[in-house]
Amino acid sequence: MLEELTTNAQQIQDQLLCEILGRNAGTEYLRRFLHGQTDKQLFKTNVPIVAYEDLKPYIDRIANGEASSDILLAEPRLKLLLASRRSAVSTRAFKESGFRAILPKLYTSPFEAIVCLDTKQSMYCQLLFGLIQRDEVVMIGSVFASGVLRGFKFLENNWQELCSNIKTGQISDWITDSGCKNAASVILKPNPELADLIENICSCKSWEGIIRKLWPRTKYIGTICTGAMIQYTAELEFYCGGIPLVSGFYACLEGAVGINLELLSKPSDVSYTFLPNSVYYEFVPVKEECVTNSQNLVESVETKSSDEDTEPVELVNVKPGQCYELLVTSSTGLYWYRVGDILMVTAFHNNTPQFRFVVRENVALGVDVERTSEADLLKAVTEAKTLVDPLGFILTGYTAYGDTSSTPGHYVIFWELKAKEGNNGKELDPQVMEECCSRIEESLHFTYRMYRKENIIAALEIRVVKQGTFEALMDYFISRGASLSQYKTPVCIKSKEALEILDSRVIGKFFSPKTPM
Repeated sequence: MLEELTTNAQQIQDQLLCEILGRNAGTEYLRRFLHGQTDKQLFKTNVPIVAYEDLKPYIDRIANGEASSDILLAEPRLKLLLASRRSAVSTRAFKESGFRAILPKLYTSPFEAIVCLDTKQSMYCQLLFGLIQRDEVVMIGSVFASGVLRGFKFLENNWQELCSNIKTGQISDWITDSGCKNAASVILKPNPELADLIENICSCKSWEGIIRKLWPRTKYIGTICTGAMIQYTAELEFYCGGIPLVSGFYACLEGAVGINLELLSKPSDVSYTFLPNSVYYEFVPVKEECVTNSQNLVESVETKSSDEDTEPVELVNVKPGQCYELLVTSSTGLYWYRVGDILMVTAFHNNTPQFRFVVRENVALGVDVERTSEADLLKAVTEAKTLVDPLGFILTGYTAYGDTSSTPGHYVIFWELKAKEGNNGKELDPQVMEECCSRIEESLHFTYRMYRKENIIAALEIRVVKQGTFEALMDYFISRGASLSQYKTPVCIKSKEALEILDSRVIGKFFSPKTPM
């Protein structure tokens, strides 16, 4: 089926668009532009490229229960899901699908623990049941790498209590969710031998490779660790001890789907192949081509696209090495819709392009008129962190903001570092950290370096925060409605409260000692 889909991509795309327009050309939204017609060229000529704010008035009317059933779709929508609260989306999907029936065959976690809305109780119970069934586990995963890492860190902080529960056969009193308690009563039995085994493993001096020791049959970690998630791979590899990190798919709520055909590729080498039967794709070329370095990280990309002077390109007509903004037309009422992802085409599989996620559009850091993209920052931080690796430290998290409280403003990068096995109590060398600041500046784009030379931007600063800071940051965003399983550390901090969390945990400040060339 995959070979047929990727070979006949153009035909499948045209047929899909024809079906979407055939059903919905008469809706209130589309008839303004198509007047009931379904011609492909008329659609491309007349229908505008839109973002969420453009469709929000229509969506609000549907959400408010307006009787008309043809606002965006000829068929009425039965559900509207809040993208900003994806944990509720996941829970509803689990409850309303056949997920519960197949669950015992696939997962150690019982249904009740997965759908528990208290994230701490849910994670505790899933880890507990995973430890009890440790000899049966062959894969560990979550949607995003940040979720897997959070699970490992939660285990590192709570393994003694988990061992106590396994030893006594009694779950902790603070687990109050009825579903979790009922599941525990079925699965949890006194097992002092298993508790002692897990305790001996977890009480070792270093947790490097701990996952392979706790779950010896694990074949891979299944999670998205590309794009912004690549920053978590070093620490995941620390815990996993050589277990492969597998990014199986790319997907977004708007319906676009891509799959990884080379599952054992390193995260930096992963490309996804579009499935042409999911949505109708088009791509707006961005101003510059993407340039990658030896680690396959994007060196530079201009993320400002222009509808006026760049025509959207169909799926089969994109060019390798070029970056594009993704547009979708779907069967769920989105027409020439901006997803907000910037993708780089890497190759073709038959007649279907393969791509790498580059950056979210409009994620930018700046203190003047310059703009530094997510890709720019990731590339610069990746270059700089190589300086602390020989000292026995791993960069486990970073984020940034533009400090304009003084003139000129400057970039502040927050780093959380973890000591590797063999560190032997070494402390951070201030000179090395200052060199890290300089390395970041030297790796940023020409405009930034020019503004530094002219003192329009002041010296870049790295603020090292104590361990657990980025977990506290995650807790804050989850308390504000973010999904635990789909949480991504913001590349640029804009929340005053989040910034206060970071600043309250700073243990060292370092500045670039020289102006970049």
